[in-house]
Amino acid sequence: MLIQDIIRRKRDAETLDADAIHAFMRGVADGSVGDAQIGAFAMAVVLNGMTREEAIALTEATRDSGQVLRWHDLHLDGPVLDKHSTGGVGDLVSLVLGPWIAACGGHVPMISGRGLGHTGGTLDKLEAIPGYDVTPDDDLFRRLVKDVGVAIIGQTGTLAPADKRLYGVRDVTATVESLPLIVASILGKKLACGLDTLVMDVKVGNGAFMPTPDASRELAEAIVAIGSGAGTPTSVLLTDMNQPLADCAGNALEVHEALRLLRGDGRNKEVRGDGRNKELRGDGHDSRLYQVTHALATEMLVQAGLAADAADAATRLETALASGEALERFSRMVHGLGGPSDLAERPEHYLASAPFTTDVVAPRAGTVNAIDTRALGLGVVELGGGRRNAGDAIDHRVGLSRIAGLGQRVERGQPLLRLHAASRAEADAVSRRLREAFTLGEPGHAVPPALIHATLRQETSS
Repeated sequence: MLIQDIIRRKRDAETLDADAIHAFMRGVADGSVGDAQIGAFAMAVVLNGMTREEAIALTEATRDSGQVLRWHDLHLDGPVLDKHSTGGVGDLVSLVLGPWIAACGGHVPMISGRGLGHTGGTLDKLEAIPGYDVTPDDDLFRRLVKDVGVAIIGQTGTLAPADKRLYGVRDVTATVESLPLIVASILGKKLACGLDTLVMDVKVGNGAFMPTPDASRELAEAIVAIGSGAGTPTSVLLTDMNQPLADCAGNALEVHEALRLLRGDGRNKEVRGDGRNKELRGDGHDSRLYQVTHALATEMLVQAGLAADAADAATRLETALASGEALERFSRMVHGLGGPSDLAERPEHYLASAPFTTDVVAPRAGTVNAIDTRALGLGVVELGGGRRNAGDAIDHRVGLSRIAGLGQRVERGQPLLRLHAASRAEADAVSRRLREAFTLGEPGHAVPPALIHATLRQETSS
């Protein structure tokens, strides 16, 4: 089958069969298809779209372009499952969710990525931990998934290699914004992990990857249909990103927050008028981070058959957290991948802190009616906590903490956030933009948006 004929057919808006798509992606993976041909194919898809069947075939071909992990030889005592997020600010869910699910009987081979644009990356957060190896060999990775129940690492060169080439060409040919190409890229890598089930977290709001709520919903619907169509039961939670998920953003700061939640200390939080966190007990004011992580974990446990229903899942999750088992799984994973064995007991000893901190304060009294979440994420990047260019080094120390939430009342001169920087000069360079990210309204009560906008499953939604 000639590659140029496949490109011509898609250029002319014809429907490609699965054999043609698989042949094209095999050529992408082995190098026999050139970059010019990849670019032409991608542009034809952008202009003419794909049918659902074509999109499923593209996802399967991406998955099958390299190694597909198999777990049957390890005789695991539970299902293999995972979660993926489209990314956000203060989104450290993966650090908590993986060990939490492992403590409930699941096995989580989580292949994660680095920060992209204004969004933080799970691998960057984990590399704030001294010694943590995000590129272990296959034997160690598989052993941790079996024995600990979770291992969070980076993508290996053998998993979905066609996606790496295709994405690289899309990035320089203005063909990134195509739903079937986006979905195949996301799902191809995840499904190569040999999952029994997958739950996706698609963000909605001004800090989300997708530009509008409708676009986020369209992506979520496509992920459910294509993931399930490719043979892996897939569901999606649409979650809010109109404010940071945690009240911090930055790599080491987010590892600290993950440990707090896994210890049970970071579950209930309320922000007082002076911007300081006040711990609550049993009053139902669970943090945004806890609520979203719990909702995703519940969906995973029920979908994988580890819990009979949401109530059963809640009981299992509470037990895993209260007993310390979830924290223990995180500690074992960290140590197994080269990090310190006592990170949970002495995080301040291992997680570097920024040499300069200062508060960004409110210019006047008011209620936080809106937050430019993207601007906060870009502020972390400008401080050095993210990358402007692919090869940039990360300063894991820097970031934001004590970030005021939507609906919070602040007085003039009270903190909107605390800024952690390498120097006063770097802090001063971003302070004004960070202050302008908050819109203060007249005194009154602003109702924050719902954290869970919708849950989508195959042929159903709620």
